[in-house]
Amino acid sequence: MAPQKICIVGSGNWGSAIAKIVGNNALAKPDQFDPDVSMWVFEEQINGHKLTHIINTQHENVKYLKGIKLPDRVVAIPDVVDASRGADILVFVLPHQFVHGVCEKLKGNIKPTAVAVTLIKTLKIPCCKDTQLGQHLKAVFQTSYFRIVVVEDETTVEVCGALKNIVATAAGFTDGLGYGDNTKAAVIRLGLMEMIKFCEIFYPGSSLSTFFESCGIADLITTCYGGRNRRVAEAFVKTGKSIEQLEKEMLDGQKLQGPPTAFEVNYMLKARDMEERFPLFTAVHRICTGVIPVQEMVQCLKNHPEHM
Repeated sequence: MAPQKICIVGSGNWGSAIAKIVGNNALAKPDQFDPDVSMWVFEEQINGHKLTHIINTQHENVKYLKGIKLPDRVVAIPDVVDASRGADILVFVLPHQFVHGVCEKLKGNIKPTAVAVTLIKTLKIPCCKDTQLGQHLKAVFQTSYFRIVVVEDETTVEVCGALKNIVATAAGFTDGLGYGDNTKAAVIRLGLMEMIKFCEIFYPGSSLSTFFESCGIADLITTCYGGRNRRVAEAFVKTGKSIEQLEKEMLDGQKLQGPPTAFEVNYMLKARDMEERFPLFTAVHRICTGVIPVQEMVQCLKNHPEHM
């Protein structure tokens, strides 16, 4: 098999971090991958210079991953069709709000044999199950410091990545209200319960063991103690500003995932008259949309049906 060309579709904090990993792996495995990795970058002006030019000359995404050098052969391209031209592997890593528009542009403009990998945290992107392909794609991402486990329960992996942002938003609310680690631990525990129950109901066939992989409890804990969703939710309580305003002020172009995911989840719950069975998810949605004050967050947890 000829070396495969890789394109990174996205270049935010997460996308740039992945570009570093993928770019280094492509250089180290020339028998498997083309060492030139393209990265689609939404063009912006940074101090009078194009962001793509800065990345291609300084080999650093100075806006979204400052201080981290990218491999020299990761090439920033401002047009997504140009970036993906000839690619055998498309790695999608961008906010889920932009997926539809990007995919519309790519229709008819990619190799018919190309495969896509989604690193997007959403409920809407279907994935196929191919164990052999999974083992091959593992080589794209695996490093000594970035461990990859190939599992067949791909739906649960993706849903965990989306739902944990709702729980992190709840954790940020409790931080802003001045509660301690015990309350946050309760948020994480009850949030995990709701994640598991949500998958059981809406994505039957999920494996409980998947929740104990890195995509589950590990990512959940990390996100509830750091990350943009927790941070903005805390500021929401302390400043009284809107979620939208804080996103603009605090994230420098990055996007929140917790509030829009809570909206999508609430739509699914409401359709089945299940809002009360998921009080944490429902409370986050209602707080973000102004239906209830954030001070009711803890009361929602006190009334949580433990056995759902």
